[in-house]
Amino acid sequence: MPRALVNGIDLAWERDGEGERLLFLHGSGSTMAQNSFLRRPFEDAFDVLTLDHRATGASQVPDGPFTMADCAADVLGLADLAGWDRFRLVGVSFGGMVAQEVAVTAPHRIDRLALLCTSAGGAGGSSYPLHEGPPPPHVVDTRFTPEWLAEHRRDRVLVDLAAKRMEGKGYDVIRGEALQLEARRHHDAFDRLPAIACPTLVACGAYDGMAPVANGEAIASQVPDAEVRTYEGGHLFAVQDPAAVPDIIGWLAGSSV
Repeated sequence: MPRALVNGIDLAWERDGEGERLLFLHGSGSTMAQNSFLRRPFEDAFDVLTLDHRATGASQVPDGPFTMADCAADVLGLADLAGWDRFRLVGVSFGGMVAQEVAVTAPHRIDRLALLCTSAGGAGGSSYPLHEGPPPPHVVDTRFTPEWLAEHRRDRVLVDLAAKRMEGKGYDVIRGEALQLEARRHHDAFDRLPAIACPTLVACGAYDGMAPVANGEAIASQVPDAEVRTYEGGHLFAVQDPAAVPDIIGWLAGSSV
């Protein structure tokens, strides 16, 4: 796994695939390895660059707090390292928050932007406060009542897998995730979203209680060239709705600005 000192942090990163340049940013507390199954279809269509966000996975855990702006600077620094002056950008959940920061900080560098199951913060609404603890099933998907889960074994498995992510973690992993969640807690890009200067897709899960459709619609209301698409599922719609990822990839493959 390649590593590089970027923005003062030792970052782990990967690059795979061929085609147009795409930066892929994953969600809270997850790693490149954990997201490989979701990223693989994008690598079949694009030249994909990704990283373990600071404080997670194989990347360095800083000694103290950091901000979402620091995470965005990591992404832009990695793009510089790769020699990418312009690129497409997709962010999932926490990665979508970082992607917003990247897009408002360096709008001239983004060709197309896809924001999945995420929120802008502030007046645009915030995602579920993970710093207060893991979300109950009905937040991951508003259909996930005990009765519904009893009838839908596949989705029960998704919830169980999400819960198991909290098991068997060492001190550094727990500390890193706490630092990341503290940065996430203060995310607020809403008033700055009009600076985004590229076509933007806001993708939402119809039953997402963590980043509700209303939050996605609020993002789109602030971005000059944005559209909202809603998929069948909750916060995990990218794996619940088989049409979602191919549709998002097709949109990202559209002409550059």
